[in-house]
Amino acid sequence: MIQLTFDLPGRTALSRSNFLIAACNASAIGWIDRWPEWPTRSLVLHGPAGCGKTHLAHLWCERASAVILPGETLDDEETARFIVERRDRVAIDDADRAPERALLHLHNLCLESRGSVLMIARQAPARWQTGLHDLRSRLLAAVTVGIGPPDDALLGAVLVKHFADRQLTVGPEIIAYLITRMERSFAAAADIVARLDASALRHQSAITIPLVRNVLAEG
Repeated sequence: MIQLTFDLPGRTALSRSNFLIAACNASAIGWIDRWPEWPTRSLVLHGPAGCGKTHLAHLWCERASAVILPGETLDDEETARFIVERRDRVAIDDADRAPERALLHLHNLCLESRGSVLMIARQAPARWQTGLHDLRSRLLAAVTVGIGPPDDALLGAVLVKHFADRQLTVGPEIIAYLITRMERSFAAAADIVARLDASALRHQSAITIPLVRNVLAEG
């Protein structure tokens, strides 16, 4: 089944039909679908850049009527506003970059109100540099699910999706050529498509094997 999207510039679609499901992320989408039947009221979703974490957060927010907040801007004032507005379902993007005390207060607020918290980060909570003991204990008690690196099929589908987001059509030979020569990561897929798009525009040419070879050689 093919359905996935990533943290891309431009026309990034965030619907369920745009999420590409594969072995590396099936568990993650499964936990999003299980809400509100989580064994705990908080869940940490972690994985590399561009793997679809933010997309999953948006899907969960739609399902749970929740809001999504950037971790870096979280503060006590925002937590106080949530108390006044009685909001208790929150997704926190880049939660590992949030100020610890504000994150702890918001986490406690949601759980005390019988709400839910979805925290998104690049690494599992055990690897966060957490100074507050209370916060660390709550993070380690949360359900934790990771997204792994893509296999060939998913990496190819991701490349196709990135090209489509930029309204570019390429043949299967381009995808096959890239898969065997590029860095095997979600972020690298987004980067190489952006670079190919820019190079094709600059040279007023189609995306061909020679163009791909030159862009890859540029590093």
